[in-house]
Amino acid sequence: MTYSTQRWLGVAVAVFTALNMAGCAQPKRIYEWGNYQGLVYDHLKGQSKGPEQQIADLERGVEKARSIGASLPPGYYAHLGLMYLTIGKGDQAAQAWNTEKTLFPESGQYVDFLLNNMKKKGG
Repeated sequence: MTYSTQRWLGVAVAVFTALNMAGCAQPKRIYEWGNYQGLVYDHLKGQSKGPEQQIADLERGVEKARSIGASLPPGYYAHLGLMYLTIGKGDQAAQAWNTEKTLFPESGQYVDFLLNNMKKKGG
């Protein structure tokens, strides 16, 4: 084998190895989901923890996301707001919903609906 062939073979092996290793890298997740999906699923099935426990779990998720510099998924703050409203904390519900609206402007109509509904019912 000539020097030139050995050189190209070495370069090819190096490139193949680099590409292979890059393919094994973990992709960066867009959102920090925590146990949000499980909480919503259980809530919709009627098998959820009480609203106070859900609020505690969701707030821990907020703190965890902040500590690692991650974003929370769409709907996270909307669900947190619904849990606040369930226990009569309308101001905190509105704050959570407005956070949802700020982070995900496409949720604006839904958030406005929730806020207007809460105002009509005196929440």
